[in-house]
Amino acid sequence: MNYRNVNYQKELDKLISTLQKENQVPKLLLHSCCAPCSSYVLEYLSNYFEITVFYYNPNIFPESEYTKRLLEQQTLIGDMHFKHPVSFLAGNYDRDKFYAMAEGLEHLKEGGARCFKCYELRLRETAEMAVKGGFEYFTTTLSISPLKNAEKLNAIGREIASEYGIKYLQSDFKKKNGYKRSIELSKEYGLYRQDYCGCEFSIKEQNER
Repeated sequence: MNYRNVNYQKELDKLISTLQKENQVPKLLLHSCCAPCSSYVLEYLSNYFEITVFYYNPNIFPESEYTKRLLEQQTLIGDMHFKHPVSFLAGNYDRDKFYAMAEGLEHLKEGGARCFKCYELRLRETAEMAVKGGFEYFTTTLSISPLKNAEKLNAIGREIASEYGIKYLQSDFKKKNGYKRSIELSKEYGLYRQDYCGCEFSIKEQNER
């Protein structure tokens, strides 16, 4: 398949249609960056998958922010109601791994090469955990953000999936008003919505703006 200009939502719709016809409910390891971004994704995908939310975000700064988002994620899962089971798994707070990855790229603006490497760092850890846990698919909530490059996320996901021998759930959760719905759900559940992506470089850029 030529992946340029692919409508990832249509591809996901096709897959879901097939799963329903075959009465399959696969196990999905869903990387989540925060509760607000995961809200719509969980509401949507829990109708078709048995989900474990994997909170792995060594990029988040400071540690108090990391902990705040982690607890908010757990609270949301406990408060929402799902058709199929949703559970939670916390990854390690590997700050040193993140800074080693970002070395030499600190000066770059958000949305560039440093962010792409951060996508890869988190997706690779998710794939490893998915293989260990016997999951059939892995994916990330990141594509729901208007500031995240869905095409790049899916390309990285496919590459890692091929490397680890597992399926990557291609997606662009901004579609079908996903981002708008995440804002509605955030208000409904009283979620804390941060005003920066997460890393200390994004804080500096936000402050400069």
